[in-house]
Amino acid sequence: MIIEDRTRSAEEAGPADSPVPVEAVRAFIADALAACGLPPADAAVVAQRMIDADLAGIDTHGIARLPQYVPWLRRGTINPRPTIRIAERGPATAVVDGDNGMGHLVMTLAAETAIALAREAGVGWVGARRSNHAGAGGVYAALALEHGMIGIYGAASSANHMAVSGGAEPMLGTNPIAVAIPAGEEPPVVLDIATSVSSFGAIRKHMLEGRPIPEGWVIDRTEGKPITDPERAAEGTLLPIGGYKGSGLALVIGLLAGPLNRAAFGRDVQDFGGDRDRETNTGQFVIALDVARFLPLPVFKAEIDRHIRDLRNSQRLPGVERIRVPGGERSRRMRERLRDGVPLTAALLRQLDDVAAQLGIAPLRAR
Repeated sequence: MIIEDRTRSAEEAGPADSPVPVEAVRAFIADALAACGLPPADAAVVAQRMIDADLAGIDTHGIARLPQYVPWLRRGTINPRPTIRIAERGPATAVVDGDNGMGHLVMTLAAETAIALAREAGVGWVGARRSNHAGAGGVYAALALEHGMIGIYGAASSANHMAVSGGAEPMLGTNPIAVAIPAGEEPPVVLDIATSVSSFGAIRKHMLEGRPIPEGWVIDRTEGKPITDPERAAEGTLLPIGGYKGSGLALVIGLLAGPLNRAAFGRDVQDFGGDRDRETNTGQFVIALDVARFLPLPVFKAEIDRHIRDLRNSQRLPGVERIRVPGGERSRRMRERLRDGVPLTAALLRQLDDVAAQLGIAPLRAR
């Protein structure tokens, strides 16, 4: 799977990373999900979407999320055996009802439906409601690349961690957007970003590893002062990228993913990470655009290659070693991890040992 160009920074990389073979990670995830009640076929799909994130280096949205998902599935907070269906369908649009199932399953169907619609109509826009956290958004945007299409993903996050510009109350999610554009000889351009400076997943990783978070990620709600203790992050609000521009982007993505699909937004959002007695009704969307409806695909890919090379070889600022285009590091990272394994921190491995013990499955380290 092709994800965005995101190399872990010094703040994101954890100590004592140990590589674990990809197939062992995939099998562990699938076994854990099956032990929580997912049918084996569904468990395999979710495991693939999660390992896709890990292969791309999005370590906050792959197997690291398993310790969160397991208790929700065991309590029935997420439906382990949903009936996911297409509730509405038009010539180029559809809405998927996720029946409170795993978001990875819901958005896989949504992406596949968008691609099928685009094959017929040139474009397919598929919204989703009654979904859940689906991991890395770039995974679903990138599914279109295999079909010579552009993919776009957006979500109204199932937790409000940001305030609208000028506000102090968390009313917005870190609502992500991902765009995947095919190329020829160059790696595809794949951008996958939260609309906050940091995703809450990165903050959770710092919390797990006992490390402070950098200033500029979170501020308190009374005086607007920085919060650097990850344990206190929920007391504040995450800062948007680009000030009011990031806040506005989070707002419009949330409106397109939430109300348009009859999904949660604003005060209706129920924090998926807290204690809850009802489904999150998470809203998402995915768009597939058939390049061949505009110009021949080989011509488009060649043009993308040309522009990528122009950008990468353009004049650099002093001290900049190289210019990176979103997606450019993905192939190298995937090759390395397929060969060497997925690097996991000691803290995460301890969590996964606990998961294995709870579910009665073979520990990851024993595979």
